Amino acid sequence: MAEQAGYVPALGRDRLTALYDPVVRLTTRERSFKARLLDQAALADGRRMLDLGCGTGTLAIWAKRRVPGLRVHGLDGDAKVLARARAKAAREGLEIEFDQGLSQELPYPAESFDRVLTSLFFHHLRDADKERTLAEVHRVLRPGGELHVADWGAQPDRLMSALSLSIRTLDGHEPTRANFAGELPEMVARAGFTGVATTGTLRTVYGALSFYRATRS
Repeated sequence: MAEQAGYVPALGRDRLTALYDPVVRLTTRERSFKARLLDQAALADGRRMLDLGCGTGTLAIWAKRRVPGLRVHGLDGDAKVLARARAKAAREGLEIEFDQGLSQELPYPAESFDRVLTSLFFHHLRDADKERTLAEVHRVLRPGGELHVADWGAQPDRLMSALSLSIRTLDGHEPTRANFAGELPEMVARAGFTGVATTGTLRTVYGALSFYRATRS
């Protein structure tokens, strides 16, 4: 859950955090797109996964439920959403490491992870931060490790393009531009990844989500 520019009163932030899960669930077909992302990642026991921009931890929790022997980390810059993520995982008795930090300076050694997954995160970042984040993801993945992304991308038709205008307006035209222009795969390739592919799309009330995968050679 990326923090937006500008000051939001503490009470407002608390309300936004509390509303985050139900809003995402109702408007983005969350169960469908996160299940699809987890299927694509082919997670396995003994591997180590990072949920980048983990927000309130839903994807990390679902990954750990699916593969109990998976070592799961979640990273976000917002302390309040991380507190919510930790509480959710604790209620289910799941051992997940939630860390606070920035995607442009990941607080992990090189070659730490077998998989990096991220959902609805890159469209919050300006282009330069997208590039720095991808370089950091490449650094922390092991050789043969994979990046899996679900985020807004090029829209497949006029209806989806029209529906996506609300996201572009809400999250800002500058950070969302590269996503909706379909440029994210090119950025991934420039960061040194191989096998960069768009694996499909999913239609939602806010436009079509795109799914990407890439390998750290």
